[in-house]
Amino acid sequence: MSAQMDELIAQFQNFQNKVRQAEARFAGVGDMQERIARLETTVTSPDGTVTVTAGAGGMITDLRLTAGATRVEAGQLAATIMATIRRAAAGAAQQQAGIVDETFGDAFGVDVTAQVREAQAEAFGTVAAEPASEPQPRQPSRPVRRPAPGDDDDFDQGPILRRS
Repeated sequence: MSAQMDELIAQFQNFQNKVRQAEARFAGVGDMQERIARLETTVTSPDGTVTVTAGAGGMITDLRLTAGATRVEAGQLAATIMATIRRAAAGAAQQQAGIVDETFGDAFGVDVTAQVREAQAEAFGTVAAEPASEPQPRQPSRPVRRPAPGDDDDFDQGPILRRS
């Protein structure tokens, strides 16, 4: 019976060690959240006319245009703004993934940064290594589907009150 008790004690101590390791890893979650909340990525277009700042989750927090931007054709300026926004948001996502990787390391066997880069490469048609460092090609826009009149998911874009 003593051998069984020693085995149970050893298993319990092993369990306690694993709990302490998990607590130590998760102790950094608050710091990680704070770092993510403060992160910021600023990208300037290659021609220097557009500067975009993105924060956590790719949220655009600032957009600046130089005086030279007013001399650019509207369509080209729009394309430059969108490409710069994509690069800033991609950079912020990579920075956020890096913070998660630093906090949890190999705890879950997942390289979040690599997954973000692969997803961005797929979405933007870029090389997975550093999609935020190269101008992004303009993606064709999808046509907007308008609901058919009488579609129950939409209110026909008409008045909601009927006249009697």
